[in-house]
Amino acid sequence: MNGTTTIEEFKEAVLDPAKRRHYQLAWLSTVDHKRIGVLYMLTGLVFFIVGGVEALFIRLQLAVPNNHLLHPDTFNKLFTLHGTTMIFLVAMPLLFGFVNYVLPLQIGARDMAFPRLNAFGFWCQPFGGILLHFSILAGGAPAVGWFSYAPLSETPYSSTPGIDYWAIAIFVLGLGTISFAVNTITTVISCRGPGMTMRRLPLFTWMNFVNSFLILIALPVLNAGLAMILIDRQLEGHFFLPFRGGSAVLWQHIFWAFGHPEVYIVVLPAFGMISEMIPVFSRKPIFGYEFVAASTVAIMVLSSLVWGHHMFTVGMGRPMDMFFIITSMLIAIPTGVKVLNWSATMFGGRVRFDVPMLFCIAFLIQFTFAGLTGISHASAALDWQTKNSYYLVGHFHFVFVGAIVFAMLGALPYWFPKMSGLMMSESLGRWTFWLWVIGFNMTFIIQHVLGIYGMPRRIFTYPDIPGWGWMNMLSTIGVFFMSAGSLVLLWNVAHSLFRGRVAGDNPWNAWTLEWATTSPPPHENFVALPPIHSRRPLWDLANPDRPDPVVGDDQVVLPNHNTTGILAFLFSEVGFFGVLILAYLYFYAHPQAGPGPKELDLPRTLVFSVCLFASSFTFWRSEVALHKQHRGSMLAWLGLTIVLGAIFLGGQANEYWKLFQTGVDLSTNMFSTSFFTLTGFHGLHVLIGLITLLIFLWLTWQGDSVSSKFDAGFKSVGYYWHFVDVVWVFVLFTVYILPLMR
Repeated sequence: MNGTTTIEEFKEAVLDPAKRRHYQLAWLSTVDHKRIGVLYMLTGLVFFIVGGVEALFIRLQLAVPNNHLLHPDTFNKLFTLHGTTMIFLVAMPLLFGFVNYVLPLQIGARDMAFPRLNAFGFWCQPFGGILLHFSILAGGAPAVGWFSYAPLSETPYSSTPGIDYWAIAIFVLGLGTISFAVNTITTVISCRGPGMTMRRLPLFTWMNFVNSFLILIALPVLNAGLAMILIDRQLEGHFFLPFRGGSAVLWQHIFWAFGHPEVYIVVLPAFGMISEMIPVFSRKPIFGYEFVAASTVAIMVLSSLVWGHHMFTVGMGRPMDMFFIITSMLIAIPTGVKVLNWSATMFGGRVRFDVPMLFCIAFLIQFTFAGLTGISHASAALDWQTKNSYYLVGHFHFVFVGAIVFAMLGALPYWFPKMSGLMMSESLGRWTFWLWVIGFNMTFIIQHVLGIYGMPRRIFTYPDIPGWGWMNMLSTIGVFFMSAGSLVLLWNVAHSLFRGRVAGDNPWNAWTLEWATTSPPPHENFVALPPIHSRRPLWDLANPDRPDPVVGDDQVVLPNHNTTGILAFLFSEVGFFGVLILAYLYFYAHPQAGPGPKELDLPRTLVFSVCLFASSFTFWRSEVALHKQHRGSMLAWLGLTIVLGAIFLGGQANEYWKLFQTGVDLSTNMFSTSFFTLTGFHGLHVLIGLITLLIFLWLTWQGDSVSSKFDAGFKSVGYYWHFVDVVWVFVLFTVYILPLMR
């Protein structure tokens, strides 16, 4: 619901056809973070139904031995679509929906820092999901698993366009996710209310703030890999084709450098939900706030260093194996710290067993015991035995999927009153709880045993080996329990929207700022904020005689949101170009016959490189002129910057043309593939920068350069332009100068 919509107005808008159409159009064009949060959740719900149906058919196929319900190719397609859908189109949109709705309220902000960017990030989700599933009609869905391992995903082995749709869809979803992360970081840093210092952030906000940095580390890596696989398939590149000099193992490194942080990208928001609900229903502040916050940062760092434990069976060598064994064991420490803090918060508290708390307890038990199986994957020897068995399937679902599902099933009834002004049914919530707990454990506990008994994963059927049949049937029956629980949940939401009990502003007697406003909140979120001196401002307001200790001072420093946003975006670009540079070095270390760096003209390249580097100086001079309000001088320096950038692009285009004339193009060999990809993407960034500079040149010419908004935007473009120049320093050294030292 919109923040200004009352319950009666909502019912009237839904029931009256004319008002319903206006209501729907208003939702489609909204930039309000609350509506966008709800749209995220609705999108996740739609694709949850789609992914759930895909999972149901997978489990029906595996219910009995030697089953032929599905054709093997159909099974592989469903397997790929299900994994991709559940990760990118269910877990992430649902979690991002809660973040979009709650986070600005928790920090006392009126909205996200960039409302239109927020809307763009959301619309990438349904568009990417439609692209992915449209592949079914466009020649065949992808059938390579959601890992899309090379060389199976290359054209010689998968000639249908399903892989291309998969890659483009994930790329689009990645862009939306990166925009969400940039927006979240900027909102927390630049849009906090008076008194909301970084040390006073609610843990839900803090964990999603840290999680956004993890997104900016992981998603650009995947996007670079997707660009490479599309270049292989559409432009005859060779990145991941071993018989053409490429490396299938390189794809695994790229994918899992994203894939393991991705696990924590969807788990950290769930941790944040649990960290909000357990204190409220235990009637105690969180035990060890600083330890919980610090352990989140530790998880962010370590999760980026453990991807190799997915590749012990590849044969990386003993030193690499030992490194990833150590990091995989270390990450259990900050995770264990959280479990201890949550348990200590409950210990001695006046625990209320409302539905949200029931799901928190289920989460805690599930995550603790199932997490013990994760330690086994830190052992290369044991991992070698279980990696390709159903043991891994059970572990992944039991630990991470279970954690996400139970956290969200608890968070929905917890924050539903704030979103709608109405309470969800407690009795229906308990039915959902027990159906999901029974069904989930029935489905996935048994898969650990199946793996130990030797059942391999990624198979569409299996022989009638003793024990396999009844265990698979039990696993399939569990899916029906979860489906029933989901139907009860949907009925609970629908019933509560029309017949739910009025909630009031703070039905749980919670302590964070989202409960300080009306339910649902007004468009601007708050009429006035309460004083904020601690981490529980509403507790202080309700208990002035025994407030929480003051945390730090009240001074809040809010940097410009444009500057913060562009710096966050450029942080993500470091990962994108880093992957392309490392890929070039990977193949440079294994030279092939044919064209190589010797084909490049270093003196000519140095000339147009100097032009690009000089453009950073001329841009700086234009900024000085803007600051002094010297319009003519600014126009001159900015025009010179554009000319120098254009000379650089012209020089790069000339170099490409000369290579084409000698028969060297992107498909010639690995050198040409990696060279054209790296320099081409850099050239694309230069072109985007030039277009932006031309826009500012035109605005200045029209006399629109006197506003503070123009000044902040121009400064942001400057950061981008200087970044492009810095990237070229690394490209120039890697591609042109390094071969001279060989």
